[in-house]
Amino acid sequence: MPTDCGCGCGGDATRTSAFVRPRFFAGQLLTEDDLSLLVDYTTAKSRLRNRSLFGPGVVCGLGVTCAPCGGGTVTVHPGHALDCAGNDIVLPCTEQVDVRALVQEQRISALGVDCGEDCDDEGGRRYGLYVRYHELSVEPVAPYATEEPCPSPGCVPSRIQEGFRFVVRCDDFEDHRHNPGTRLLASIGDLARAGLARTRDRRLGHYLDALFTASLGTGRTFRFDAADAKRYATSLAWLRENAGGEGPPPPPAAREMTEHVRALASGVARFDTHDPAGQDRLTREYPDLATVQQARGALGAACDRLRGTDMEAAWPDPLRRTLARAVVTETVARVVPERGDPDAPLEVRMLAQGTPLSHALRVEFRADLSLIREWLLCRLDQASETGDCRLRPEAAAVDVPPPLPAPPPDSVEKATIAEVQQITEAAAALTALLRRFLTDAACATLNPPCGDSTDTDVLLAHLELDGCDVVRICSATREQVLPGGSAYGEWLPKLYRLRELAERVCCQPLPRHQKPTLPPKGDVARPYAEGLLGDWPRTGDLEEMLSLLLTPAPGETPPKALHEQVYTTPSEVTDSMHELAVLRTQVADLTATLEGLRTQLGSAQTQVSTLREQVPERLGPRLAELEGAPDQAPDQARAGASGEPSGQDEPAEPPATRTRSSRSRKSGEKP
Repeated sequence: MPTDCGCGCGGDATRTSAFVRPRFFAGQLLTEDDLSLLVDYTTAKSRLRNRSLFGPGVVCGLGVTCAPCGGGTVTVHPGHALDCAGNDIVLPCTEQVDVRALVQEQRISALGVDCGEDCDDEGGRRYGLYVRYHELSVEPVAPYATEEPCPSPGCVPSRIQEGFRFVVRCDDFEDHRHNPGTRLLASIGDLARAGLARTRDRRLGHYLDALFTASLGTGRTFRFDAADAKRYATSLAWLRENAGGEGPPPPPAAREMTEHVRALASGVARFDTHDPAGQDRLTREYPDLATVQQARGALGAACDRLRGTDMEAAWPDPLRRTLARAVVTETVARVVPERGDPDAPLEVRMLAQGTPLSHALRVEFRADLSLIREWLLCRLDQASETGDCRLRPEAAAVDVPPPLPAPPPDSVEKATIAEVQQITEAAAALTALLRRFLTDAACATLNPPCGDSTDTDVLLAHLELDGCDVVRICSATREQVLPGGSAYGEWLPKLYRLRELAERVCCQPLPRHQKPTLPPKGDVARPYAEGLLGDWPRTGDLEEMLSLLLTPAPGETPPKALHEQVYTTPSEVTDSMHELAVLRTQVADLTATLEGLRTQLGSAQTQVSTLREQVPERLGPRLAELEGAPDQAPDQARAGASGEPSGQDEPAEPPATRTRSSRSRKSGEKP
């Protein structure tokens, strides 16, 4: 059964090739079709090479200068050019070009529309002087009589003369040069929206390992080493000196104070993960920890001042603003109390790593994950070419937690391990998928596309007219054919570096996030998150590659941005989604509570079974009688009220007999 699979399904070609050349043999009857096919084949191949290897532009010469007599005439010198169809345009000798006549011709062809004022008016006008490929049929001859039913009457041209003609157009020529950043923008779309996804991905990246560690080690102690002790002492000394005072600190001081609060809170939180014996050991090893209670007081005073700070002025970036608020909120709730917050082991261990996890931040993480996933799927749906074939289904399969409405200010609601693990798993998957998408898009720019322009005019110069006179000529910005093609001449300053980066970035194994592993016992060694509230520099080979592609060099044509339509979701739908997300969260919490109760019930049943095995065999019936007493009491009460017997055939043994029997067994007597 035939299948349409493009130009071929492998092996031999299944369709007619774009190029067919004649094959001659002895005794063949040659016709004009055979000879014309040979000419067409060689001409088409030559044009293909010109288009693909060199591109449109001026090869050499074709300088445009002022005419000796001035006026509205310019001089075009000999040279060679290629148009976008691959035609050779050769000017063998110097030509005097009457610009005024060309302007009049342009007006007539444009039905009276002109680029500027009339010729007699004052004011400068700008035009572009172009050369256009032109063919002319010449040298007619009379054909011999043939048996054709409709022979050509009269003489027929026997030659095609390749020539040219000059034209002027409005100074808005089409730029055939290809900037590699344009193809990258076709993949990633609007830079602002791509920046939102990438920045939120970077913030999640700062938290990823910390979330994994905290969710897996809620009952583990965190190591307090010499670096933590130095950070603890430095921040405590700074806060003792600067945390006091009246009123909120100014924005620069608020940023510095927040950093010291985060550093000191991390040390105290690491201290709080240890039991009293471990804390005594740390105090003996690091004497500065004897001031932990003083550190809690300094943190409380600093947070009181920071709560009155103008957060928007101190932290203009909303992402870092939420982090700064999380530092203050979590420090007050988890560290400032005398014994910390033993009921929030997960939050304390997040704070110990310098990555506070507040209720508001968890809500933002959910929104960030939804934004990254939707942006990634949108770009993959619009990308016509991709080399990562599994990227789209893997992105669609990521289980992103539903978004939630914004919590009240300074909410200290605790997170569940299930919620944190769901956020962490989704963040790990989307971080790797986003990097794979950007890598695929950046590497694809190194494969230049074929030209698709229909404008066959070649720009020679920009002309400025004053009245009817040419007053200025500029040829510096015209397209010039370069080795490797004029369309990719802008690659030359970047090409070698891009190729070097591509060897390290492209065609490499897919990136996967490596989860941190916890030691089987002992303290968990986790580094402090440096620079969480500062700038997040984009480093690495992929970031350098993207920067080279998107940042224009001096004199380079900027990448052409795409204009996309943005769709907004109605507020009614958004509110319904928020309500549904709240219900989903409540159901998840109830499910977790039910699982906890089931675990407790199983533990109780295990304890009862253990006790049964430890109780002597003769006490088994009595234990069963006691276990059934609550169920029998209502039956006995009902029987007494109705005057009916309780259903027991024999009277119960008196208490004295049971006591005596019990004592005799204890003394070794036979009952």
